[in-house]
Amino acid sequence: MTTATIVEAVAPRATVIPNTSSFRQAPAPSARVHGREGAPGRSAGTAARKRERKPGTARKPGGSHNPQPAAVCLWKRCLDLFIVLLSLPFVLPLMAAVALWIRLVSRGPAIFRQKRIGLNGQTFTLYKFRSMHVNADNSPHAKHFSQLVKSGSPMVKLDLLCDSRLIPLGCLLRAAGLDELPQLFNVLRGDMSLVGPRPCLPEEYRFFSHSQRVRFQALPGLTGLWQSVGKGVSTFDEMNEMDARYVRTASPLLDLSIICCTPLALLRQMRLAWQSRRSAAAKKATFECYGAKPLGGYSTQRLR
Repeated sequence: MTTATIVEAVAPRATVIPNTSSFRQAPAPSARVHGREGAPGRSAGTAARKRERKPGTARKPGGSHNPQPAAVCLWKRCLDLFIVLLSLPFVLPLMAAVALWIRLVSRGPAIFRQKRIGLNGQTFTLYKFRSMHVNADNSPHAKHFSQLVKSGSPMVKLDLLCDSRLIPLGCLLRAAGLDELPQLFNVLRGDMSLVGPRPCLPEEYRFFSHSQRVRFQALPGLTGLWQSVGKGVSTFDEMNEMDARYVRTASPLLDLSIICCTPLALLRQMRLAWQSRRSAAAKKATFECYGAKPLGGYSTQRLR
């Protein structure tokens, strides 16, 4: 069965639970499609339905997806608020210390804002602690991600130790997950959940096939099934299989299990980051491959 046939067969089901936030007001039945002179009797609604059924047309960010059931959304929201509000008194002093360090060692704001793709393919603003200098070049990451997807290699992160783009101790912030702490406010706002698929960048959205976009049926998360058990060792397709499995089987017990496993996963990342500092040859080759300028002495951190 071809991809075009799959898209054509699945597309009508996407209207069962519509994403009303992306709907526009329908024109009157007698309205004609502008710019299509010579086609009498064709209404704007008919033309829109034909465009939706066009085979081989990929959904763009903002398109409709079938969200998780309301019951799942309810218990996830309650669990998120309970854990975040309970942990904030302990986390806020740590966040203040990280923000102070960033302001002391580099110019620019401590918080980094970035557009990501979340629930139903909608774009939202994600918050992170800035671990790179202001206006750092992102092209090495884009090239690295594209190559990993096309080659089927494990999804390891191009995290450049002692790269000139990183601020002092920026590699530690990333390995320990401290740069992700501001996303607790994304959770409070409802843009994210504590557990769910990681939100992708807008330019990465096109790499997900129609069947893999089931991940956008759930709120993106700070951590997830892939991050806790498969990070750095699974391919792009395997990552999406894990995320799809989570979307289909989400439960309070599974969320709590993933949250409990996350500290161990972070310790594993920090250990790998420390080990990667002892290799210099791999670092030099990676920097040259993706066009970044390295500083001597350390290797690329093989994490995501």
